This record gives sequence, structure tokens and C-alpha cells, in this order.
Amino acid sequence: MSTIAAIATPHAAGGISVIRVSGTEALSVADRIFHSEHGKVPSQMKGYTCAYGRLAGLDDGIVTIFRAPHSYTGEDVAELSCHGGIYMTQQILDAVLHAGAVPAEAGEFTKRAFCNGKLSLTQAEAVMDLISASSNRELQFANAMRDGAMVRRVQAVQAKLVTVLSSLAAWADYPEEDLPEVSPEELQTSLSQIQQDLRDLLKTKSYGRILKSGVATVIVGKPNVGKSTLFNLLSGCERSIVTEIAGTTRDVVEECVRLGEVTIRLSDTAGLRDTADRIEQIGVRIAKEKLEQADLILAVFDSQQPLSAEDLALLEQLKGRQVIVILNKSDAGEARILPEQLAAFPYCITMSAKEGNGLEALQTAVMELFYRGAVTPELGILANARQAACAETALEMVTAAMQALQDGEMLDAVTVLLDEAAQALMTLTGERVTEAVVDEVFRHFCVGK
Repeated sequence: MSTIAAIATPHAAGGISVIRVSGTEALSVADRIFHSEHGKVPSQMKGYTCAYGRLAGLDDGIVTIFRAPHSYTGEDVAELSCHGGIYMTQQILDAVLHAGAVPAEAGEFTKRAFCNGKLSLTQAEAVMDLISASSNRELQFANAMRDGAMVRRVQAVQAKLVTVLSSLAAWADYPEEDLPEVSPEELQTSLSQIQQDLRDLLKTKSYGRILKSGVATVIVGKPNVGKSTLFNLLSGCERSIVTEIAGTTRDVVEECVRLGEVTIRLSDTAGLRDTADRIEQIGVRIAKEKLEQADLILAVFDSQQPLSAEDLALLEQLKGRQVIVILNKSDAGEARILPEQLAAFPYCITMSAKEGNGLEALQTAVMELFYRGAVTPELGILANARQAACAETALEMVTAAMQALQDGEMLDAVTVLLDEAAQALMTLTGERVTEAVVDEVFRHFCVGK
């Protein structure tokens, strides 16, 4: 494999920049551009040691040596630290490439760590989750994944599958040994437990998506109830135009904001009403689409106006969804809508988006709905769509095997289905993956990692 190099720190001015070089010729490349007055030569240095010198004759810097297999990639690695100027860093990288390295592709350092057995595929995926973590809880889950929480959970299910497959194989392959026939009842019991384990695993799918991407949240309500004012309050800036003219918001305005330990992907939409304005009609249609896709709905009502037929129709539509009802404009006088009128909605908050009153109550409600403290990092959760698809395939195959048993199919057919389930779980952890799957995983990484 070629020796690769990339800037491993952000492409911005800072105190220090690091250029990472990995591969069989990494130390030789470092020899060509690093010069020490004290005679230190990178290729002769021990692993986990540093030396001070000149880098390509351009800057003072430090070279740090990691020798295979005791490095991030499992290969020889040299890291060159220089002053953090954008131009300077690029010039030193150019010198490294001129000395024999080639530019690293996105995620190629971590890809090599995976290929060299330093990380499982789920652990490699957790690396980007660590980098993108924006809260303590996200960081905890990413670290748990990086430490193998998901791998251990999946391997526990795999072990049960292997036990079943071993029993089936032994009975089928060694009939002369007079082994006891596998009981369909015992087999169903074992498969039922595996099926439940996979269902429990798949229950973490939505939490993993929300933890990683945020809660898809839409603000809905009639025109002029204060949706855009609430959006601006939550986003901390004037992102939505606020006027007294009904129908001001026509397009969808989006922002990622944090409420406590929860990230929400907030969408301000057009007011829901019948209108003859063609442009506003498009905005209302998009608002309805966002409403259907949302994990959380912030339904805003003007507390100074009694519930109308339109309001009641909206509330009926929202029953059974994750909804926080907001009775807005509490600063404007005596309310004409009271929380007691909305007993079907356990989360009903009185607030003034204009004054910022009630924000803490809203944060508490969001935390109660989505923090899910019972889901702890060490359990291991499905962190992305690839992992979820593998778990779904495994569950589908186990369920099909159970049905085949009930239908009186030959045990050979059951074995084939269970083998497919085991293969799906091996694909999840990366024990059995195609090159296309690996390339897709690392395509989402940043260059330098």
C-alpha cells in the first residue's frame, strides 16, 4: 500500500498544525524533510518518541514517531507538528508529498486502522461520532461505541445463533454418531430469544438517529400565533421574519439548537390555513409534509384567542404524536385557552416567546421526551442506517426460520435462513463486508482522519 499523508488538524489558523504520514515509507519520508541539529533521524527513532528540528527548511517543528503495529493505523506513522498557519501547513504538506507520500483520501487513516484489525467497523464509525459530538451524552455514547459496546452486544446474539447452527450442523453431518435429533420445540425457544434480542436492539435505532442527527422538530400552528418568534427565541437570533401580517412565513426556515442535553433540528413553517395565495399554498403544503416527518411537534396557539374549529382539527390530527402544546402570548393578558382544556396532551406549556418566559418549562418537556436516561451508553445502540439495516435483515431471517419450523419445513431450510442472519450480523460488525460497504462507510469521514 502507498504511504499517505494529510493535514490532521482543522484547516484554519491556530497555534499548531499536525501533518500525519502513514505507511511503509512513512519514516523514510520523514527523514527527507526533517533535520535535527542533534542528529536525530526519524527512521532510527523508537516508537512513542519525539524530536525537535526543521521541517522542509520552512519552519521549526516536532516529529513524533509511532512504529507498527503500535499506531492508530497499525502502520509506521510520523506526525509533523508545525506552527498553525494555513499557508505554512500547506507548504510542509506539499514537501511531504514531494518526498514520496500521496494525498490521503477521506477517512483513509481510519480505514487502514480497520483493515489492519485495530478497530471493528462499528468502532471506526464511532470515530466520526466522537468528532461531531456536541453534548456530553453524545460523547458518552460515541466513546462507548468506540470501546466496543455495540460489538459486544451483537456478538452475544451471534453466539446464540452459532450455538443453534452448531447443533443443527452436528445432527445433519454426523448421523452415524446417533446424536439426538434437534427438537423443534427447543429450537423455537432458542430462536424466540434471539428474535427478542434483535427486536430490543432495533428499538435503539430511533434513539441512535436522534442522538446523532438531532430531534426533527417542526413548529406548527395558524398564522400569527408566534411561531417565528418562538423559532427566533430558540435559535438565539433573528432567523425568521416576524411581522403582524398573517402569512409572512412561506418557506421553511431551519436551525439546529440545543435544549439541555438534547439537540433539535428546528423547522419554522408556514401557518396552517386555507389560502388563495399560490406561493403561500406551497408553504402550507411543505409545512404539512414536515409535520408528517417530525419526531417532535411544537403546536403553538395564541392563548388570547379561544380554540377555533381549525385549532380543534389540528389537535385531533396530532393525537398519538410526540407533541408539546404551547399556549403563547401569556404576556398579552388573561388567557382564553387553559391547559385543562387540553388534557389529551400531557405536555402543555404556557409561555411568552416574545418575552422569553416559559423557556425552561419547554426545555424540561423536551428532556423528558427525548433524554431517555434508561438508555445507557454501555448497552450499545444502533448508530446509523447501515447498522440498522443489518440488524433488520438478521431479524427478518430469524423470523422466517421460525415460520419455516412452524410450517414443517426441512431443517436444512431453517439452517440456510439462520446462516443468513449470522452473516448479516457479521456485516454489521465488519467481520464480513464487501469493499463497497467499507468505501461507503469511510466516504463520510473528513480528510486527515
